[in-house]
Amino acid sequence: MKPNDFSDARILVTGGAGFIGSALVWALNRRGCENIVVSDILGTNEKWRNLTPLRFADYVEAADLLARLQAGALGKFDLVLHMGACSATTEKDATYLIRNNYEFTRDLAMWSLAQKTRFVYASSAATYGDGSAGMEDNDTKLDTLRPLNMYGYSKHLFDLHAKRAGFLNKICGLKFFNVFGPNEDHKGDMRSLVHKSFAQVQGKGVIQLFKSYRKEYKHGEQKRDFLYVKDCVAMTLHLAATGKATGLFNIGSGQARTWVDLSNAVFTALKKKPVIKFIEMPEIIRDKYQYFTQANLLRLRGAGYAAPVTSLENAVHDYVRKYLVIDKRLDPAVD
Repeated sequence: MKPNDFSDARILVTGGAGFIGSALVWALNRRGCENIVVSDILGTNEKWRNLTPLRFADYVEAADLLARLQAGALGKFDLVLHMGACSATTEKDATYLIRNNYEFTRDLAMWSLAQKTRFVYASSAATYGDGSAGMEDNDTKLDTLRPLNMYGYSKHLFDLHAKRAGFLNKICGLKFFNVFGPNEDHKGDMRSLVHKSFAQVQGKGVIQLFKSYRKEYKHGEQKRDFLYVKDCVAMTLHLAATGKATGLFNIGSGQARTWVDLSNAVFTALKKKPVIKFIEMPEIIRDKYQYFTQANLLRLRGAGYAAPVTSLENAVHDYVRKYLVIDKRLDPAVD
């Protein structure tokens, strides 16, 4: 497989109706690939709408996926892009997270390895915790990481398992930082601040940001590594097509920006004067809040990904003007 030519590949995308998953199907369609099996849990939310413009060969509900794969009912795949997971950082049901994010990933990885199928999966920057152990995608430091929430731990648990089982050097794990962009509206409270603040500006002309509870950060000056989903999927497909790219890779912009920067970019995209209000952070998340994230991209660049990353301002402008204002989803026929 070549990064921009997946036309002959047969690909399984789990979480394929979700945010990053549907963006990957969109990107694959644009690269000539339609022989895609999408798996997800459609449930009762509106993420099914992400699928309507996309082209794929089959859909399988996640509850049936492993059994059908193990029975040989779905045939062979060249690539598995495993994006399916519970991505709610506030989820309290540890049993659900372990079964969904750890056990399912483990079983799918084992099936892929047995079939000699390329396996690329979503880990998370949440595995880095407060960042005190660094944010380098170096598997020699995995045992030093201390995630701050159960979601991050469920992702970290599989990273650890893959290392200890000896197959992290055969598969590819992606530590996504703060990804935002089209097709995320179904995510509720887990939507990006760009999506949330767009609605706030349209409704009341004000963006609300959490106050800081650490003296070294002023209100709104907490920093995150924000990445546009179009860059995210380009990075993902580059690594997926590079068989030598194994182990863990940070997927981010490589530059930490403040929440105020992000908010100002939304106001600029909407041609509005910035008005920001700082509000109390819920106590339930105060001790689990990441004040600084920034991806080290040395391994990604070393794997041959040379494209520039879209600036925060340009990414927000593209998202707001081309998608949010007109309530549009990623569509390979027009994007």
